[in-house]
Amino acid sequence: MAKQPKRMKAWTGDTNAAHALSDAVKLVKANANAKFDESVEIAVNLGVDPRHADQQVRGVVALPSGTGRDVRVAVIAKDAKAEEAKAAGAEVVGAEDLVERIQGGFMDFDRVIATPDMMALVGRLGKVLGPRGLMPNPRVGTVTPNVGQAVKDAKGGSIEFRTEKTGIIHAGIGKASFTEEALEANVKAMIDALNKAKPSGAKGTYIKKISLSSTMGPGFKVETGSVGV
Repeated sequence: MAKQPKRMKAWTGDTNAAHALSDAVKLVKANANAKFDESVEIAVNLGVDPRHADQQVRGVVALPSGTGRDVRVAVIAKDAKAEEAKAAGAEVVGAEDLVERIQGGFMDFDRVIATPDMMALVGRLGKVLGPRGLMPNPRVGTVTPNVGQAVKDAKGGSIEFRTEKTGIIHAGIGKASFTEEALEANVKAMIDALNKAKPSGAKGTYIKKISLSSTMGPGFKVETGSVGV
């Protein structure tokens, strides 16, 4: 029988019971014992079947406490809009030249934003950016004429979410070094955004399960009622 790693032996808390949000956050922080600042992640089981167009959930949420990570932003724009993106702090800005670089394998970014007039060019990148969840989309604010604000939002804690094939949403909502209050605020903002994004085809219980975990720690279930569900 394989030996349990020391970090697993040191885990505390009941991983089978559902906890109030404040208690779940405390447990996640207490079990984040790696030598680096672990990310804190949320998993939400939704009562939807993403195979149906009217049950897909996708959107964007501005986390009030930020994400705790540096987001590298690429912007596909030209002329004045390109300058606006650079002024807002985008790491990579270009038009045809940037599209060609991405087609050639350049992927040194975490978010892609484009102006509407660039979408004919951006369409060429569907097979490259689509599978990675990076394709610009007007529904989540990454196709916009307001590129400066979009860059600031991306760097300030705005994250995208979308259902996976099994109807689960996974997202990073901060770092283990965040205060309990900061993590709770981010969780509540995420759940609020999911409620607002509830699709017309969703039937029955919409938010079924919520769990929190750190990168190297165990997952803890959250009582849905403790986050206002």
